[in-house]
Amino acid sequence: MSDVEHAQTIVNDVRLHYVEAGDPADETVVLLHGFPEYWYTWHRQIPALADAGYHVVAPDMRGYNSSEKPYGKDAYTLGRLSRDVDGLVREFGETAHVVGHDWGGVVAWDVGARHPEVVETLTVLNAPHLGAFQRELTRNPGQLRRSWYAFWFQVPWLPERLFAAASSRIFPELFAEGTNSEGACSAEDVRRFEHAFTLPGTPTSAINYYRALFRTLGLSMLPLVGGEGPPLDVDVPTQLLWGVDDDALSPALTEGLGEWVSDLRIVRFPDAGHWPHLDEPEAVADSLVEFFGDRD
Repeated sequence: MSDVEHAQTIVNDVRLHYVEAGDPADETVVLLHGFPEYWYTWHRQIPALADAGYHVVAPDMRGYNSSEKPYGKDAYTLGRLSRDVDGLVREFGETAHVVGHDWGGVVAWDVGARHPEVVETLTVLNAPHLGAFQRELTRNPGQLRRSWYAFWFQVPWLPERLFAAASSRIFPELFAEGTNSEGACSAEDVRRFEHAFTLPGTPTSAINYYRALFRTLGLSMLPLVGGEGPPLDVDVPTQLLWGVDDDALSPALTEGLGEWVSDLRIVRFPDAGHWPHLDEPEAVADSLVEFFGDRD
């Protein structure tokens, strides 16, 4: 994209690359990508948000693409990932509209719980609130089956090697199956995602997100171990944008969220898959602008 500027900053002792668009004097929107992507997944929303009068910042999250890739799974705990976002927001002002998809959404939920003081609004796309995720894993065999890959990722070193070795087959299949709209993810888009993900160190770093999270969740579900799970209560204005036809995440994950989220709006996209911002780029951008404006 020619209408963005590339920059780097150090926050929380990690170097993050990000792209920036719009006037820095305007309200900031931070866009957090998921697995296995990088900032470019937002390429259709970035100009729309900038044109709507927002300052847009889209980082490569730690471990991805041009950002630093710390060693070891302990570098990818949810607390550290959230502190990255907290630090990034503070680079540009006091608060931001925080938006996240997939793993970026998991982190966004956590930012809303741990660092509400930097969150103007919170928007999550097809990412489970961890309270709902733990609930569905224990009572919903369908979600347990859908999450098979996350359990496979707990195996040391093998998943990243297979993922990298078979990337030319995996990436076209992944985005073809995960999106429903014609042209949602072009061959060039897939090539970009594959190239970024297969950079040295990225596969292991990205999969370490899952390893660190499942260790935390596993300990928190074992009372005798005494592990403490991440905070779950979110008390900032929140909207959930959900592609209903998601092969990885059950619609049941959108239910009962009032137990943890005090101010919630849910917008469902019946014809979208796991990537609603690719399947319905204009509708997602419109939902963001409308939600931000309602909270001004």
